[in-house]
Amino acid sequence: MARIPRINPENAPPEIKEFYGAVTGLIGRVPNAYRTLAHAPYLAMLFLPFQAANQRDWSGSRLSGKMKEMIVIKTSHVNGCDYCFAHNTALGAAAGITHEQVIAMSSDDYLTSELFDAREKAAIQWAEHMTKNTAQEREDVYAQLKELFSNAEIIEISLICAMFNMINRLNDSLDLTIEDQPEIDKIKGSLHIDPKNIKTYLHWLADQWPEEFDDLNKRAGESAEAA
Repeated sequence: MARIPRINPENAPPEIKEFYGAVTGLIGRVPNAYRTLAHAPYLAMLFLPFQAANQRDWSGSRLSGKMKEMIVIKTSHVNGCDYCFAHNTALGAAAGITHEQVIAMSSDDYLTSELFDAREKAAIQWAEHMTKNTAQEREDVYAQLKELFSNAEIIEISLICAMFNMINRLNDSLDLTIEDQPEIDKIKGSLHIDPKNIKTYLHWLADQWPEEFDDLNKRAGESAEAA
């Protein structure tokens, strides 16, 4: 059972309902992760655009959605995060990642597999060592990455891996409930993000941001599911 009760849209304060509309606009649905993060609404509002832009496929990012999801799937598997693994194998399928590739990434077979090209293998291996906190000492792994990716791409690879290490630990520690598969599969429609939607969200957030902070934190908590 989840350790923190969800704040569901039907019971949420008006400000949270409006935020949930913005979540849907960017990532296609309001997953249990954001229904939980909404207990800290202002932090959730700030985190959303970074997560969406960092993870999804859009013209302001150098990495494809498929490459990003390979990094996320490997990171989530190494950490054993069932919640993230379930969501990102679905999003990965939308990006063109096959079931066979997921199985190969779940072991060391990806390093010799013909299912991946050299860039994919290097990115997956970097994600694995970042997640195990062994990347700093593996000059050979970094050398392979450096040969195949630009500095900017390495930053993006590292950012998405680092972000999901945080998300994995957050979701596991709070023991988030995994949604039913039809609900999870709604994530597939959010693989690509229109940059205009990011701009729209940032304008909304700037307009929404209060001059003084009232009792939204309290009202959000009071609207959560009963234990």
